[in-house]
Amino acid sequence: MPVPDTAFRHHPALRTLIRDPEQSFFRDLDLAELDQRMIDRGVPMPWRRPDEERETLRRDFLAGHAGPVWVFAYGSLMWDPAILFDEVRHARVLGFSRAMCLVDRRGARGSAEAPGLMAGLAEGGTCDGLVFRIPEKRVDHETEQLWRREMIAHAYYTAFAEAVTPQGPVRALCFVADPEAEMIDVELSHAQQVEYIATGEGFLGTSYEYLENTLAHFDAMQVEDPALRSLLHDVQRRRGAA
Repeated sequence: MPVPDTAFRHHPALRTLIRDPEQSFFRDLDLAELDQRMIDRGVPMPWRRPDEERETLRRDFLAGHAGPVWVFAYGSLMWDPAILFDEVRHARVLGFSRAMCLVDRRGARGSAEAPGLMAGLAEGGTCDGLVFRIPEKRVDHETEQLWRREMIAHAYYTAFAEAVTPQGPVRALCFVADPEAEMIDVELSHAQQVEYIATGEGFLGTSYEYLENTLAHFDAMQVEDPALRSLLHDVQRRRGAA
């Protein structure tokens, strides 16, 4: 089932900015291959949740839910959702804000020696992004894809939050940074954030590329984040001074 053109009826320009889910690296993610990559990089095992635990979390969270599911995207899910959807809208979620708080020491965009840093959704504030609507008949399969990607390790918890859209409010699924998780550090100083992003590198690329790419997509999608823009400027100065 390809994404229908009608999914972009509210924002036609997004049609060329969002990757075809069926072409995404994250679609049908091969966890055995990821395990081998982690072993090759010397990451202690087990590095991720057991499949059964992840599936239990998903089923428990969605228990009793009926109808379609809206998913809030604040980072790479915006341009690479890897799920099949039938509607996308610009949205502002209430109660959570974007933060550079996901510390990567496991090889994706950082290492134990030079940690990387990526975005998470932290408690408090508001956050601009996109919401994707999964039709009811696809909810089970597409949320399995989402949990395999977002809940692979202990970094996030799931919550429903109100998302304000130009077409009206929706109740959206959010993957929220868990402040109790080892990979999450919401207390990082600005200087630490700059250092991690300037030097972190792994098999998915550098943390600098991640931030630069994030803001490039924000520009194309008309999403504003002045704090992230200022952070990129400071990272570029740090890299230029190295």
